[in-house]
Amino acid sequence: MACVEPGDDLAEGEPESALSTESYSPSEVARWVDVYLDVTAAEVTRNGARPTIISRATYIVIGSMFQVWAAYDAKAVGPVLGQQFRRPRPERTDANRKAAISYAAYRAMLSLYPSDEPALRAEMQSRGLDPDNFSTRLSTAAGVGNVAAAAVIESRRRDGSNATGDEPGSIGGPYSDYTGYKPVNTVDQINDPNRWQPITFTRADGTRFTPSYLTPQWGMVRPFGLDSGDQFRPPPPPLVGSAQLEREVAEVLEQNAEPTLAEKAIVEYMRDGPNSVSQSGQWLGFGLVVSRRDNHRLDRDMKMFFGLAVIGLDTFIASWEAKRFYDSSRPWTLVRHYYAGETLRGWKGPGLGTGSLPSSQWHPYSPADFISPPFPGYVSGHSTVSGGSARFLELFTGSDFFGVEDPWTIGSLTEPNIPCYLMQQVEGQPLPPRDLSCQTTIYLPTFTDVAEKAGYSRILGGFHIQADNIAGLVLGRQIAQHNWDVLQRYYDGTRR
Repeated sequence: MACVEPGDDLAEGEPESALSTESYSPSEVARWVDVYLDVTAAEVTRNGARPTIISRATYIVIGSMFQVWAAYDAKAVGPVLGQQFRRPRPERTDANRKAAISYAAYRAMLSLYPSDEPALRAEMQSRGLDPDNFSTRLSTAAGVGNVAAAAVIESRRRDGSNATGDEPGSIGGPYSDYTGYKPVNTVDQINDPNRWQPITFTRADGTRFTPSYLTPQWGMVRPFGLDSGDQFRPPPPPLVGSAQLEREVAEVLEQNAEPTLAEKAIVEYMRDGPNSVSQSGQWLGFGLVVSRRDNHRLDRDMKMFFGLAVIGLDTFIASWEAKRFYDSSRPWTLVRHYYAGETLRGWKGPGLGTGSLPSSQWHPYSPADFISPPFPGYVSGHSTVSGGSARFLELFTGSDFFGVEDPWTIGSLTEPNIPCYLMQQVEGQPLPPRDLSCQTTIYLPTFTDVAEKAGYSRILGGFHIQADNIAGLVLGRQIAQHNWDVLQRYYDGTRR
């Protein structure tokens, strides 16, 4: 991602002025966040996109680092261990802080992703640290890091996520449902068009599978700053029979029928699916850009990334609480209900462009192995997390300015290696010219713009209606404003 200075014109085709970062050296916090994003991407490759679970892991890893940082700070307090964990002034050296942060990050990540141990051990060894140092002596940096990580991990052991798979009523396995959720609709039968419907996906090898509702219990997970997941529950979504819902489904159809290359790029750039680090991870990546842009040192990085982790945790909890409470449908179901038996114009698949098709074959702009996220629509998790994260960064930096432009290859996640003139064909007729470029740039001038692009990308892609997006943005901003005040008490040590 390239950064530009405030005041530079972000219009397409005009020259950019890169922000000077010659004096920047990433802090130990930023370095471990970068490692964590690599580990997260590997986890998504192994187990698919599980954004709720990733947000919890993000909080554990960064919360462990913050717990260590607070121990070496003169005022701050960590999320689990209070003032008694503060180290004496002679121990508050840069070397101790960096080493302790490394041990905390290493232990937290290893507990969550043991299969990544070789890579994580190499990271420790590259810093001259012994990954086999299990000391719990608080007079040592290793001891502080090990104890801090253990405390944060333990604090989340019974947080309602069912991470260990042994909650009463659990269907078995880590993070499995224990609430008894059963969908009203089946893959083949819409019994209630207002309610969520499972969808069958198809892998590249032709095998088919039907994902169940991802973590329907997540609204019951213990938040960080909120009193409960329903503290800011939004009002009900529009239902079948309302003019609003009919209008918003028609909007999704219109976008799907004529997606521009620029719109396809936004859908892919913001999508949470294969090759993703989830919304909370994407905003950590944006945080790394801010760190470099503003030449952060360790203390400022620690506060910023902890805030982003907290916002990610609580926005996922709150959005999932609303999803479960309303159990609302997505465009996949609503299109089939409203336009049953009709012929529509829509996206026909990779390299086929748009054309006429039966409503029963209408398909979001997404691969066949990830057609639509396997959970209800209202509210949009993308919008909630992005609205909250954007608002937090605006409060933290004192400005809404972001100033980023990111290159993107159109179709890389949905129609890879297909020429753009074939992607844009209509009714089988390729769009000239044949040398139409698939290279573009995503412009992100402000944090608010990022959030709004993230939310609207879900309508462009065919995953959400506008009501899901708008309510999610509002919910995320409410949570950020609330948690901003909560975070100050951890930063300044007044939290008791």
